[in-house]
Amino acid sequence: MDSTLKQTLVDAIRNIPDYPKPGVMFRDITTLLGNARAFRRAVDELVHPYTGGKVDKVAGIEARGFIIGGAMAHQLSSGFVPIRKKGKLPHDTVSIAYSLEYGVDEMEMHRDAIVPGEKVILVDDLIATGGTAEGAVKLLQQMGADIVGACFIIDLPELGGRKKLEALGVNVRTLIAFDGH
Repeated sequence: MDSTLKQTLVDAIRNIPDYPKPGVMFRDITTLLGNARAFRRAVDELVHPYTGGKVDKVAGIEARGFIIGGAMAHQLSSGFVPIRKKGKLPHDTVSIAYSLEYGVDEMEMHRDAIVPGEKVILVDDLIATGGTAEGAVKLLQQMGADIVGACFIIDLPELGGRKKLEALGVNVRTLIAFDGH
């Protein structure tokens, strides 16, 4: 990826200090989503390695992963699978507990969302500690998905999430990285 694109993405992201707690620099991609050029370029760059290949589904993690994943699925002519917090999906679901920085939560997807063997890309806006993404990977694997990659606009490398997914054998693609939390 060229440096001009990286700078376009960095410039399109709003930084909010001390949110949600003191010492955290929140990387708000809603400004990127509202910038048509930056959003289009980010989605194009995320899908680039998968164009021409077979991707059956894009799985997006609630909530920003829905926006990015929906756009990616459209460009790849793939289906979309929402991965949501427990209790938000209306049909028969499968769930998994996953670790958060200060506790445990559960996520779920519809039991019939993935056919075993389907090629799936996992998507979210940001990877930090990797707890949520790791849970989503395990949930997809439990349902028989062949995870061809995980994509994120932002990586916070100091928090180790990317390494956690790579240790599971998942190819991780990020567009930009920021130091710190």
